[in-house]
Amino acid sequence: MRNIKAVRRVRAKISGTAQRPRLCLSLSLKHARAQLIDDTSSKVLVSLSTESAKDLQGQTMTQKAEWLGAQIADAAKAAKIKTVVFDRGGKIYHGRVKAFAESARKQGLEF
Repeated sequence: MRNIKAVRRVRAKISGTAQRPRLCLSLSLKHARAQLIDDTSSKVLVSLSTESAKDLQGQTMTQKAEWLGAQIADAAKAAKIKTVVFDRGGKIYHGRVKAFAESARKQGLEF
């Protein structure tokens, strides 16, 4: 119940547009997923996951999150997106979430 309240609290404050989409991060025990979402037209612009990456087996979740951050930043550049709104999904900005965000920023994504 606590996580649902945190997700709703974060989502009430942010919304993605076509110029500045929402970067949504979803973490499970084994994998991480990231999407760039335009909330005004309800479309997913870019979507990536660690599930399909064969070279990530045996890596820690923090390393997977760093890899995903770099990949989503590159995909955003290819889609001509420079700035995003970060939706951490109710998670605390620490550990895997922080590794993802710093990796995306290092690749040139602004948020």
